[in-house]
Amino acid sequence: MRAERSGPVAGVVLAAGSSSRLGRNKLLLELGGQTLVRRAVQTALDGGLAPVLVVLGHEAGRVRAALQGLRCKIVINSDYDAGVNGSVRLGIERVPTDAAAAVVMLADMPLITAGMIRALVSRYRSSHAPLVISEYDGVNAPPMLYDRSLFDEFREYEGEGCGRHIVRRHRGEAEVLPWPGERLADLDVPEDYDSLRVQFAEASP
Repeated sequence: MRAERSGPVAGVVLAAGSSSRLGRNKLLLELGGQTLVRRAVQTALDGGLAPVLVVLGHEAGRVRAALQGLRCKIVINSDYDAGVNGSVRLGIERVPTDAAAAVVMLADMPLITAGMIRALVSRYRSSHAPLVISEYDGVNAPPMLYDRSLFDEFREYEGEGCGRHIVRRHRGEAEVLPWPGERLADLDVPEDYDSLRVQFAEASP
C-alpha cells in the first residue's frame, strides 16, 4: 500500500440547503429516533471518516444544535442559496492537508450505511484509482470518494455540478461500487418523508 493511501480519509457532509420543496427543514426531521442530519454525520463517523466536516447554511444554528456531542467540524456557507457547488467547494477546501482523500455525502440520504462508507475507503486503499464512485442501478450519486489529487478540480467549475464534471472526466480511472437502487432514496417532498417513515417503522424490532 502506498504511504498516502494509508492516510486519513475525511468526510464532507453537505447540509446547507433550505429544503424549499419540503416546506420545512428536512434535516431536522426524525427517522428511527434521529434527525436526518445527525444520522448522516453518525454514519460518516461510524464509517471511519476523520475528520467529518459538516457544511451548514440554512438555519445553521438549529442544525448545529442537532449535532451536539458528535465529533464533527462545522463549516458555514453563508452563500448557501447560490447552490450546492459552493458547499462542496467550501467543504473540500477545509479538508486538512494530511487527509489522503475525502468522501462527499448528502445529509438527506438516510439509507446510506457506515458499511457503504467503509467499502468506499477500502476500495480506495487497495487501488490506484483517484475516484471511487457509488452507482445505484446505473445512476451515479453520493457518497463519492475523491483523492486529494482531484481537489483542485473543484475550483475549476463555476456552474453547478462540479462533482459530476470530475466524475465524467475521470470515469475511466475510477473504481465503481454498485449498490441496490433503493439505497438512493432521498428526501425532497413530503411524500418522500412519509415513505421513509414507513420503511424505518417496518425495520424497527
